[in-house]
Amino acid sequence: MSFALASIAVASAVLASALTDNATLVLLTLAGAAPVVVFGAWLTRRSGGGRAGSQVLIVALAPVLATWVGALVAARAMFINAHDLTAFSVIAAAAALVGLISAWRLTRRINRDTGALFDMSRSIAAGETPDQGPGASVSELGRLGEQLALMSNELVEAHERELTLERSRRELVAWVSHDLRSPLAGIRAMAEAIEDGVVDDPADVQRYLHSIGEETDRLTLLVDDLFELSRITSGAIDLTPRPIEAEELIGSVVDGVRPTARAREIELTCDLGSPPPLLVSPAEATRVLRNLLDNAVRHTAPGGCIRVSVTTEADDAVVSVIDECGGIPAEDLDRVFDVAFRGDAARGRDAVTDGVSGGVGGGGLGLAIAKGLAEAQRGSIAVSNHVGGCCFTVRFPLHLPASSAVS
Repeated sequence: MSFALASIAVASAVLASALTDNATLVLLTLAGAAPVVVFGAWLTRRSGGGRAGSQVLIVALAPVLATWVGALVAARAMFINAHDLTAFSVIAAAAALVGLISAWRLTRRINRDTGALFDMSRSIAAGETPDQGPGASVSELGRLGEQLALMSNELVEAHERELTLERSRRELVAWVSHDLRSPLAGIRAMAEAIEDGVVDDPADVQRYLHSIGEETDRLTLLVDDLFELSRITSGAIDLTPRPIEAEELIGSVVDGVRPTARAREIELTCDLGSPPPLLVSPAEATRVLRNLLDNAVRHTAPGGCIRVSVTTEADDAVVSVIDECGGIPAEDLDRVFDVAFRGDAARGRDAVTDGVSGGVGGGGLGLAIAKGLAEAQRGSIAVSNHVGGCCFTVRFPLHLPASSAVS
């Protein structure tokens, strides 16, 4: 028993001695390495605006020097012989050499990647649009290059959209100014003729008054279209979608346009099919369809035919308006729904893309309004050329039972 206790006591003393020696080594190493670490941190901070290579070199050398200095201090305190200290110094020097080579290679890769990014930024500033970022050996720099390329493409697209909007604004101002000036001049001339007694025959006076009323209606329609367009562009439309039967909505619009089509000797046919109820805001959906039908009637020659059909695709009702206007030039198809776009300016007030409702020429706002109102209620609108004319297609969401929507 006494032997066991003695053995435990000796083992405890040896272990305590070992722990004390290890703790001493740790403290001596930290004491020697601390100044090097502090100096390296200060040097790194001071060269924060310097070249990447210098900072990488500092980061690579600081831990090696800290380890070497700390070990040297500990060796001196623990009376390590010169041979062991020399061996350790050789090992530390070899480690430092490896660190320097690795830092040099990393510096070259970083400099090559940053140079490629710099060249890319200069090309972007010069107006070029890179398809993709330069290949980089450092993944973070590679992702930065891809983001720069993506940002450049987005900026170009945003600039093109801004130019398109600005062109549309100029065209809108020009056309609206013209369309306001003409009826105002006519109203003024006829009012002055009546006021000055130039026209005094009751029949002529009545005719002048009727013309003034027509011109006033035309101005009212134009102002209403401008107001509607401003609501669309500002997002101030307050829609209240509700279920409504296609026959009730589309049939009423077709019936309203039919007298105008008949007066122009245009055949108007309608195939409503049997789709589920539409989920739309009735007033705005009616405006969309009325604008499209007025546009079709205006540009279809007498004796022509306009066909309206309704089909279903997935969760949408597809309303097609096919006219016989002769078609739209391919280069104009993408701009048909732009504000104030009228196609060939030589066609004047009856340009293909003028869609102001009411059967009179206007500011080229009808199709732009139709597009905005369709998209405002989760729908869409498109146009394509058809044999002998155009096909305008409007998609409206269907009102489906909850079980059908989930399935």
